[in-house]
Amino acid sequence: QVQLVESGGGSAQAGGSLTLSCGTSESTYMRQCMGWFRQAPGKEREGVASIRPATGATDYADSVKGRFTISRDDAKNMVYLQMDSLKPEDTAMYYCAADACTSIMRATVREAYRGQGTQVTVSS
Repeated sequence: QVQLVESGGGSAQAGGSLTLSCGTSESTYMRQCMGWFRQAPGKEREGVASIRPATGATDYADSVKGRFTISRDDAKNMVYLQMDSLKPEDTAMYYCAADACTSIMRATVREAYRGQGTQVTVSS
């Protein structure tokens, strides 16, 4: 079972920024695609961003492209999501995941391969 711990969630004003962090004690998990998906109350899960191991190739949902940046630090077993120009519609629980990139972007990550989530709330 993947052990992933998110941090950095909180509240922000529209147009503001937040940085989410995700850490794992299992360095082998960093060999996988890692990323973030989110779920807002009453809405379906949505893949947000993913980043491949080795190449660092990234993928973003159209809704966040140009505003969010995903990065990883394999030496520290960390993945980050820099969120700029936040909008109220970005309000959701954000989950870190280590799984196939397609699973992350389709938000079909199994529970054992994701963290417990961190809440992001953006007010207008």
